[in-house]
Amino acid sequence: MSKPTNRFAVVLITALFFLWGFALNMNPILIPHLKKACQLSDVQSAFIDSASYIAYFLMAIPAGLFMKRYGYKAGITLGLLLFAGGAFLFYPAADSLQFSLFLIALFVIASGLTLLETAANPYITVLGDPETGTQRLNFAQSFNGLAAFLAPLAGGQFILSGKNLSVADKQAMSADQLQAYLKEEASSVQVPFLLIGGFVLLVALLISRTPLPIISDEDDSPSASQESILTEKNLITGVIAQFFYVGAQVCVSSFFIRFVSQAANITEKPAAKLLSIALLAFMVGRFFGTFLMRFIAPPRLLALYSLLNIGLLAIAVTGHGQVPVYALIGVEFFMSIMFPTIFALSIRGLGSKTKLGSSLVIMAIAGGAFFPVIMGRVSDLTTMQTAYLVPACCFLPILYFAVKNFTVKNVTLTASH
Repeated sequence: MSKPTNRFAVVLITALFFLWGFALNMNPILIPHLKKACQLSDVQSAFIDSASYIAYFLMAIPAGLFMKRYGYKAGITLGLLLFAGGAFLFYPAADSLQFSLFLIALFVIASGLTLLETAANPYITVLGDPETGTQRLNFAQSFNGLAAFLAPLAGGQFILSGKNLSVADKQAMSADQLQAYLKEEASSVQVPFLLIGGFVLLVALLISRTPLPIISDEDDSPSASQESILTEKNLITGVIAQFFYVGAQVCVSSFFIRFVSQAANITEKPAAKLLSIALLAFMVGRFFGTFLMRFIAPPRLLALYSLLNIGLLAIAVTGHGQVPVYALIGVEFFMSIMFPTIFALSIRGLGSKTKLGSSLVIMAIAGGAFFPVIMGRVSDLTTMQTAYLVPACCFLPILYFAVKNFTVKNVTLTASH
């Protein structure tokens, strides 16, 4: 492959990191928006996250099998087609005001993202000099962070209307007026998701026409040793920690706008901008945390950050005015290093079982489908502010995992979410 083609391939694969980061970070916008447009409870709105993150659990193995048979390039192309198809489904979902259709659309999108995430990491490392593979991976992951920052800004600007009718306002409307209001709210997702779907299709076309290297997956792990993967206690503890971490991360981000509206009486558009700032803090925190690991062993930093997040969430639950908002922004900052650190510590020392172990840790992303529903239920029974006790509890298993790994001095961070 020639150097210019190689550079173009790097640009395309890096775009995938941006695309899935943008898609996943639209959920915190969709949760308050569809709650309003489809007249949902908090627990019902939490199924927006469930539809997305359960796809990672259900599709991880099928995605791997598909790529094993047809190759990574075919997997990327299929992933992009599913992504685009799910985005286009938002149009009829908004027309019909059927929440179930929105959930199907989100599941289809996330199924495509599963294929993209499975393929993008190995691809970016082989597109060029092997010695700079990790550098390219980290560079590509920075675009994932950029997308996390931009998604709430774009969603807040083009999807959220800023109109929040009280129960009394709705009761004062006629049935036709209420239906017109709900249709107007729902329709605001149509053009943005049509544009997203069109752009993703363009990337799929470019990928299909771009020469990419063939990555061979060598079966370097004897089946006998694979059967004993569940005996790896550190791995299993790490999978559990990752399950709770992703649950905490999704809970904190997805209900951020609802929390800010209740706790600080800030309307949804300014709240979306605050969420963008919080996700920017997450991105900055990852760079700062990586720097700190030169001086503090990763497990000890993970334990410290877990304790800080428990304390900050306690402030978020009990505080008043702007203080809880600042506390949540702090939580985003201190969550930043957790996914890659837990990932690296979990698969440390697995040898020939590393690939299977990595798959189990990735499947733990299903925590993002489970805990938001619990949090939504707690919110319906109490308040959204009280419901932030759920992610606070999630940091306890992470703290335990970190303490169990205190003897580890250093790890290589290569995964992010």
